[in-house]
Amino acid sequence: MNAPDAFSLPPSATRAAQLRAMLRSNQLEFLMEAHNGLSARIVREAGFKGIWASGLAISAQFGVRDNNEASWTQVVDNLEFMADASNLPILLDGDTGYGNFNNMRRLVRKLEQRGVAGVCIEDKVFPKTNSFIGGERQPLADIDEFCGKIKAGKDSQSDDDFSIVARVEALIAGWGMEEALRRAEAYRQAGADAILIHSKLKRADEIVQFAREWGNRCPLVIVPTKYYSTPTDVFRDAGISVVIWANHLIRAATSAMQAVAAEIHRSETLVNVEDRIATVDEIFRLQDADEYTEAEDRYLSAANAPRSAIVLAASRGKNLESVTTDRPKVMLPVAGKPLLRWLVDGFKKQGINDITVVGGYRADAIDTAGITLAINERHAETGELASLARVGHAFAHDTVISYGDLLFRSYIVRDLVESEADFTVVVDSTAASTANAANASVRDFAYCSAGDDRGLFGQQVLLEKISGEAADAGRTPNGRWIGLLAVRGDEGRARLQRVFAALQARPEFDRLGMPELINALVHDGAKIAVQYVHGHWRGVNDMEEFRRAADFAHGQTPYSGANAEAQGD
Repeated sequence: MNAPDAFSLPPSATRAAQLRAMLRSNQLEFLMEAHNGLSARIVREAGFKGIWASGLAISAQFGVRDNNEASWTQVVDNLEFMADASNLPILLDGDTGYGNFNNMRRLVRKLEQRGVAGVCIEDKVFPKTNSFIGGERQPLADIDEFCGKIKAGKDSQSDDDFSIVARVEALIAGWGMEEALRRAEAYRQAGADAILIHSKLKRADEIVQFAREWGNRCPLVIVPTKYYSTPTDVFRDAGISVVIWANHLIRAATSAMQAVAAEIHRSETLVNVEDRIATVDEIFRLQDADEYTEAEDRYLSAANAPRSAIVLAASRGKNLESVTTDRPKVMLPVAGKPLLRWLVDGFKKQGINDITVVGGYRADAIDTAGITLAINERHAETGELASLARVGHAFAHDTVISYGDLLFRSYIVRDLVESEADFTVVVDSTAASTANAANASVRDFAYCSAGDDRGLFGQQVLLEKISGEAADAGRTPNGRWIGLLAVRGDEGRARLQRVFAALQARPEFDRLGMPELINALVHDGAKIAVQYVHGHWRGVNDMEEFRRAADFAHGQTPYSGANAEAQGD
């Protein structure tokens, strides 16, 4: 045939061109059956260069018979998912063309629109029945009528490389070799790009005989479902162009599903099957879930961009040892549910659903419902930044970084995520007049470019530094940082990554906390917006704050009568 090898095609070759090259290749080529998008992707990953969209397999996955019970439009819609999932050339098992010459014309046009590379049609009467079900009793189509169908398809294609394969059923129907050759030649002259010669014998003798008498007049395709034990080199020696493995993925899937369903029904547990089946993560991978995550970063507007939260909760709590023997501080019960659950629910109410909690002390006791748990194994000897370093995707999205011992009213996080600044911190302006530096539980005093003036709305206030002391060079702090930092946008995340990496290079990194990170951002030139609040939050750093936390939490439930002191003003 003096045709190019399929591998010689340029990378930009269309799928139709790829299939045509396989049909005309000087070496034996193979098509693997697929019946939906998932199986098409599996075929691609296995290394096959093309797909056979089996009529039997597609009908079976729909749960109907291979008797044209699935309409051609349903088949074509299914093919679109297969084409999108695989990027491979697809040869459709088009049965009889789903009707007469007019149906064939429309079918070809629709297949080209869906990116399908070719169609194989068989010379039987519509509606067809599978060849292996009483094939010898099935009537064959009139030769002239079938040739007209081939011509109609060729005249309708807009891509010269689109292929029409004519499937000869004469051997299946018991008409003999002479009739098979006569039909194949008529179909070739009508414009068929290849001939598929079909046989139901368990030996390949009549296929080899047909190939010998055919003499390479045009490409020859076979389906060795029945004569599967024949060595593949026999097909090479016979001059076959393409071998189709026609139904093996649907059969393999059926066996696996039957076995798993029966086992689960029998045992009423998943323990016996979970290690023998694909993981959920493998399904996500085959669905290309990672590509969607990357696309979110590129295309979603800031308002709709994914948001995440990181909760630093590795410590036991220095002043809470008496109540944290068997659990970390974040799992202490506050008004009927763990402190961590109040925090997680508060984030989720504001659309922050990707929540990572960094645990450490008694991390095994942390309820992981609705969160991803990371663990700082060295929590007893390291600080907050060492915990933050345990989160691999820490700065992949717009993120709120939070202490793990907070309770707050929902508007605080709402306003935080709606801030348009690259960085935003929440500062309680009431803390400056009430905090006592001698109290070990009070920390993170904030010095800002301006104090909180509730009468000046819209005035931007920037953070200048966070200090652990209430007095800094004789200056009164403007408030207390409550333990919430938001980072937003590509520039903000890039700056945070750069500053964080520089801190990691310092020998004292393991001892550093969030104030050091925030101060390093200020030193780097970051403008950190201040969001002033006036109470409306609680930290849980000692037994007194733990006792008062319940009063505050009760005030967050509908129609409760919490006291004004617990709520702030």
